[in-house]
Amino acid sequence: MIRVLIADDHAVVRRGLATLLATTTDLELVGMAADGAEAVRLAVDSGADVVVMDLSMPGIGGLEAIGRIVAKDANAKILVLSAHADAMHARRVLKAGACGYLSKRSAGDELVHAIAEVRQNRTFIEAAIAQQLAAQQFGGQKSPVETLSEKEFKVFLALAKGQSVAEIAEVMSLSPRTIGTHCDRRSLASFCR
Repeated sequence: MIRVLIADDHAVVRRGLATLLATTTDLELVGMAADGAEAVRLAVDSGADVVVMDLSMPGIGGLEAIGRIVAKDANAKILVLSAHADAMHARRVLKAGACGYLSKRSAGDELVHAIAEVRQNRTFIEAAIAQQLAAQQFGGQKSPVETLSEKEFKVFLALAKGQSVAEIAEVMSLSPRTIGTHCDRRSLASFCR
């Protein structure tokens, strides 16, 4: 039996995933989190074998939650299930410590397969996204966003969600001036105006 924790800020997605898990004999739901901070807490407390994590959640969000979970348990198994179906997000989460990446457009049986693969210490990346990663690797393509540091990328995502510099500073426990410094760099300048 694989114990699964679901972390997604949308109640209907959590319920849908819970229903899917209930129809699968070798998967057991051990908890649900509505934000990144709750996911970090439950990843430790629930005894989950695999955490199925959304990226775009309120507060610290999925990317930060991955880092915090892995910092507490280097052997944590995290599968990202995201609306973002692109190689850039997949590369970021794998670098942060996730074991797999799947878009929400995937079928339920692919999610079940991905959970089993991640549980077995195998990296799982949705086929279309894996092709994008391979093409970029061999083609040398990089978007300006990919040149951002991890902290700059977090600021970028928060700005893209419409958060103000002050809100981002509070969530990231940084000063607004520090966030402003990140805004002055590279491709973030246009978002901070």
